[in-house]
Amino acid sequence: MGDLDFSKINWDEMRIATGDTLLMMGYATFFTFLIGLPLGIMLYSFSRSNHWLIGLLYRILSIIVNIVRSVPFIILIVVLIPFTRMVVGVSIGVQGTILPLVIGAAPFFARLVETSLREVDRGVIEASQAMGASPLQVVRKVLLPESLPGLIAGMTITAVTLVSYTAMSGMVGGGGLGDLAIRYGYHRYQKEVMIVAVVFMVIFVQLLQMIGDRLVIYFTRK
Repeated sequence: MGDLDFSKINWDEMRIATGDTLLMMGYATFFTFLIGLPLGIMLYSFSRSNHWLIGLLYRILSIIVNIVRSVPFIILIVVLIPFTRMVVGVSIGVQGTILPLVIGAAPFFARLVETSLREVDRGVIEASQAMGASPLQVVRKVLLPESLPGLIAGMTITAVTLVSYTAMSGMVGGGGLGDLAIRYGYHRYQKEVMIVAVVFMVIFVQLLQMIGDRLVIYFTRK
């Protein structure tokens, strides 16, 4: 550790990489929520149905979600390169990383949503149905409000997972702090850059977890 020289670090490049990481995380978290939440609600609703066709749809959807979740992200991002290039025009940098991040994280978040909805008291759901609530009203007025602390906790876990995904995307030119750490820390043996990049990512995770925990406590007591 004595030979470390932090004056070698290009702080402008570090600032840009930090901004890129925040940009990737922000967009990926937003679109993961938009896709993962309805997907999780569908998984929960389909699993409760006694109709054979809905049951078949649940099994197909469940298998697809499990397959995507099973693929390591570094492999997933490589496999998706042709698709990413077709959709956004590039497969590297911030723009080319957001789509694989969303595809990798949305099924993960959907399972967390499904688990949170399963924890809602069946008595509350049955009472709302007995009062004539439609399936959509049950979701909007019972399931989502009752499971809100669990959903926030799930989104926090997903956002933290996205931090590690952005770092892994650096292996294939994804941009951000992960890319900087690999280019300078691994290829050029500049350990100082890698250390600072890792410290920044640890700070991101700590902040995300702290905000998520506080929101969970707030909505649990509400």
